[in-house]
Amino acid sequence: MDFFTSTTCRRLLASVAIAAAVVTFPLLTAGRAVAADWPNWRGPDHSGISDEKGWLEHWLKNGTKQLWKKNVGVGYSSVAVGGDRVYTMGNDGRSDTIWCLNADTGEEIWKKSYSCPKAPKGGYPGPRATPAVDGKHVFTMSHNGQVFCLNTESGEVVWKKNVQKELHAGIPQWGLSGSPLVEGNLLILNVGTAGVALDKASGKIVWKTGGGMAGYAAPVPFEMGKQKCVAIFAEKSLEIVNPANGNNLCRHHWKTRYDVNAADPIISGNKVFISSGYGAGCALLKIEGKKLTVLWQNKNMANHFNSCVLWKGHLYGFDWSKRFKCLDFATGKVKWSQRSFGRESSLMIAGGKMVIMEARGTLVVVEPSPTGYKELARVKALSGTCWTVPVLSGGRVFCRSHQGELVCIKVGPKPPKTEPKPPVKKAKPNVDPDKKTKPASSESDPAEGKLGMAKSCLSAGMKEKAKTLLKDIVENHKDSRYARDAEKLLESIK
Repeated sequence: MDFFTSTTCRRLLASVAIAAAVVTFPLLTAGRAVAADWPNWRGPDHSGISDEKGWLEHWLKNGTKQLWKKNVGVGYSSVAVGGDRVYTMGNDGRSDTIWCLNADTGEEIWKKSYSCPKAPKGGYPGPRATPAVDGKHVFTMSHNGQVFCLNTESGEVVWKKNVQKELHAGIPQWGLSGSPLVEGNLLILNVGTAGVALDKASGKIVWKTGGGMAGYAAPVPFEMGKQKCVAIFAEKSLEIVNPANGNNLCRHHWKTRYDVNAADPIISGNKVFISSGYGAGCALLKIEGKKLTVLWQNKNMANHFNSCVLWKGHLYGFDWSKRFKCLDFATGKVKWSQRSFGRESSLMIAGGKMVIMEARGTLVVVEPSPTGYKELARVKALSGTCWTVPVLSGGRVFCRSHQGELVCIKVGPKPPKTEPKPPVKKAKPNVDPDKKTKPASSESDPAEGKLGMAKSCLSAGMKEKAKTLLKDIVENHKDSRYARDAEKLLESIK
């Protein structure tokens, strides 16, 4: 959920320059870590998965090193990483503070404090939601609905509002917890009956769904064919809405004790996995037109608030029973069950390895495999209550305790920055009209890079991301010699 936020990329993005065009897409480089941002809750793809490689080999050979530690105030907010900066939130008992720190040193670049009660009526002090970085702006939300848009360079307030008060919406017992979602020109929040959307430039409400009580999970974007969608785990249901206008596309009722729907929905194709504690369990739903059909439902995985991660057809997560489990995504059957680190533990996947924050502060690396639990490494990172999901970015892991200790641990080499190549002036060649002209260098064709990325995405099981890249080639690079290859590959995976 983001909640108690702790909570639980796909895809660390790297900027790659190709000749005259600079194109941003995932960069996969074997054998070394790849620097990329983690701009929001659960990463750029909202999946909890990062492509960053090379860090585990470095860890096993050289060990780990704490680079810095800073107290940011109590809370459960995870971190967002943008460039050389890291963003998070905390509370000092009277005020929330939004922090912008140097990712390498932990030094304060700026901070913004504002009056906010320490805890909601249910207790557990501090902010839950994780900041979302979008270009020159960072967006945050407090447990009582105060939303800020700040300039990433200076911390200057661009706009602010209390969206809960403006909507006259209910605040759930443990506070508003879903992290902000930037979707095009909108900022979508799990506030009110089934979410609300603000104009991200001005903060004005674009659409709303009523003043009911919200769920605790973050909004999750996805596509069904050409239809953009957002999954919102509401108080008593899963709501699939149109992000353009908030209209409901389909709904599945899902009731728990205390109305705690906190772990983010996980989407794969036209299937949605949901899980809740408090007696609910889990289910795999299929989107069929305006209906959500139950493919299976059981109590094999009941997430308290930290989300599972889906990897190569299997779900990995922490069950209410305090066991760490692997489930078959298609059937819901348990592949294995391991004595857990606590139901409040959390995980992400980076470079094909699970990075787990045990609820008492031990950082553990585990091989994701349906055949059994395979631990690779561990180190004590923090003490206290550690319910917040770790973030691995740029050879560093950022871990946070509820008591406010934020630590940065070096686990791999710092990847080199990818800088745009300067344009190269070439002399005009003498052309022999009787000789065939050689095809343009692939270095000047962005389509080649995108095609390579699409193939890498398919290999990693990221079908929707691959389709997006292939469609872009077919629609925007029709004259490229790679357009036909992209078209054939797209047809083969439809």
